[in-house]
Amino acid sequence: MKPGTNTEHAPAAHEAQKTAAKYIIESVSRACDILEAFRADGEMLRLSDVAQRTGLSKATVFRMLFTLERRGLVEQTGNRTYRLRIRPLKRRKYRIGYGAQSTEFVFSRTVSESIQRVALEEDIDLVFLDNRYSAKVALRNADLFVRERVDLVIEFQTDEHCAFAISSKLHDASIPIIAVDIPHPGATYYGANNYRAGLIGGRYLARWALQHWGGKLDQVLLLELPAAGALPKSRLFGTLAGIREHLPQIHDSQVVFLNGNGQFERSLEVTRKYLRSSPMRRVLVSAVNDPSAIGALRAFEEAGRAADCAVMGQNASIDARTEMRSPGSRLIGSVAYFPEHYGESIIPLAIDIVQGKPTPPAVFVRHQLVTPSRLAAIYPDAVEQDLD
Repeated sequence: MKPGTNTEHAPAAHEAQKTAAKYIIESVSRACDILEAFRADGEMLRLSDVAQRTGLSKATVFRMLFTLERRGLVEQTGNRTYRLRIRPLKRRKYRIGYGAQSTEFVFSRTVSESIQRVALEEDIDLVFLDNRYSAKVALRNADLFVRERVDLVIEFQTDEHCAFAISSKLHDASIPIIAVDIPHPGATYYGANNYRAGLIGGRYLARWALQHWGGKLDQVLLLELPAAGALPKSRLFGTLAGIREHLPQIHDSQVVFLNGNGQFERSLEVTRKYLRSSPMRRVLVSAVNDPSAIGALRAFEEAGRAADCAVMGQNASIDARTEMRSPGSRLIGSVAYFPEHYGESIIPLAIDIVQGKPTPPAVFVRHQLVTPSRLAAIYPDAVEQDLD
C-alpha cells in the first residue's frame, strides 16, 4: 500500500493507470524506450549511454539493441557506438508541475535545482511554483496546477494536514502525484527512509558518547517538526532506538522533545528556553533536519555550554557540512540524503507514471553518515564550493 493511501477511496487516476498497465507489452515498451534514447539525427550513443538514459540494465539494453540492429532500426558504428537508421522518435513534451517546499532551506533549494536541471535535460515543460513553507500557499498552488492542466505534480510541501486536500484536488482532476518526503494520500512517495536515517544518526551519537563521556549522559534532546506528521518524526524515534542499542539504560524520563518546526530561528529560541530551566550536562541532541540541529547548537554556544552537547543533524546539506568543517564544532555528524541527486530519480519516475508504466509505491533515497573525518571522502568535489 502506498504511504497514506486510503484503499476505500482509490483515486480514479491510479485505477486508470492500473487498467492501462494490463494492456502494455513490456518488451515493446522497452524497445520504444531504447529508440527514444536517441534524441537527434546521427547521434551516436554507447551501450552505457543508452542504459543511463533508459534506466534499463546493460544486459537488457544489449539484447534490445542487438534485436533492433537485426531488424534494421539501429546500426552499430566502428567505435562501439550505436545510431538510429530511422528518424528519432518524438516523445510528447510532458508538462509537469513542481510545488517546491521553500527557498528558505538549503536542502529544498538543492532539491529544486536538481529537479529543474534534469527536467531541462529531458525536455520537460516544468511548471515551477514555490509553496513557501505554507499550507495555504500549497493549496493555492494545487489549484493552479489543475488550471494549468499538468500531466503530473511533484509535491514538496511540509504540512500533513493539508496533504489530504491537495491530493483530493489533484486526483479529482486525474493528475497523479509524486510526494517528496511528506506522504500524500494516493501519491507515489519519494524521499527519506526516515526510521533508517534516524538509526544511523542515533547509533553514532551513542558511540560518540561512549568514547567521550564513558557512556554517561543526562539527557537526550530531540527537536521535532509536528506539522510534518508521523513519518518524518520516525527519524527521531529511529535516533532514540539507535542510541538505546548502545546505551540501553536511557530512560524515557531522560528524553525531551522540543518543537523546532524544522527551522533555525525557532530551534534556537526553544533550545534557549530549555537551557534556562535545565542544568543538565552531557546532552545528546538530534533534530529532524540540519537547520534545526544548528539552531539548537547555537543556543548551547550562546549559553557557554557547547561542551555539554553533541549534536546530530539530518540531510548533510551545505550549511551542516560547512559547520562540521569548523574546528571543534559540536555538530559531530549529519545523515546524508543527497538532494543534489533527487531529480535524477524523480523525473524518470514521473515520466514512467505519465506513460502508464508500472511503478513502485515508494522510492527511498540512500542514506550515509557524514562526519567531519569522512566529509572530504563523501563530498570530494564539493569542498571548495561549499566554503564559498
